[in-house]
Amino acid sequence: MITFWILAVLLIASAVFVVTAKKPVYSVVGLLANFLALAATYLELQAEFLAVIQIVVYSGAILILFVFVIALLSSGVKPFEVGPDRAPRIAVPAILFGALVLAGIAATVVGANTAALRGAAGVTGDANAFGSVADFGAALFTTNLLPFEVTALLLMVAVVGVVLIAGDEGPAGIIRRRKRRPIEREPIVKRERAVR
Repeated sequence: MITFWILAVLLIASAVFVVTAKKPVYSVVGLLANFLALAATYLELQAEFLAVIQIVVYSGAILILFVFVIALLSSGVKPFEVGPDRAPRIAVPAILFGALVLAGIAATVVGANTAALRGAAGVTGDANAFGSVADFGAALFTTNLLPFEVTALLLMVAVVGVVLIAGDEGPAGIIRRRKRRPIEREPIVKRERAVR
């Protein structure tokens, strides 16, 4: 139960950070922390398949899509300024976060093994158990097929919208399309004088 409360605090804190971060890249990092905490929550619920899908699909694919969208939005603004080197300061928080994740995984595995030894019904790999691949696939492609397809359509529309919003300027402010130049005509007065 303690693991659940720790993960719940991490989920809420990272979600608030995503919404309140000043820079979009920081929001993406907060979203990554949220996805990892959610995957750890799935592990605690003995839904290993959902945890792996959470990491592979959301942390791997969707998050990279967001990074590309941010890169497209900021492409024509101005050249990036090189800031201070912050890599040495991140070592301690990264080690603490890694230790916390490993402790959570260890607690989940120990809890799962204890429940299996007590004879708990429904191990994750069995059919009709919570988090099993068969039940997840049946629910995804029967009951929840429409929301699944609508989500895919919305993601595609969002990517096309970002590309259109990004505009006509390239990364260095170079205009990609040539603008039409008005045809230069001689004034009518000059033509009349040339005829006379």
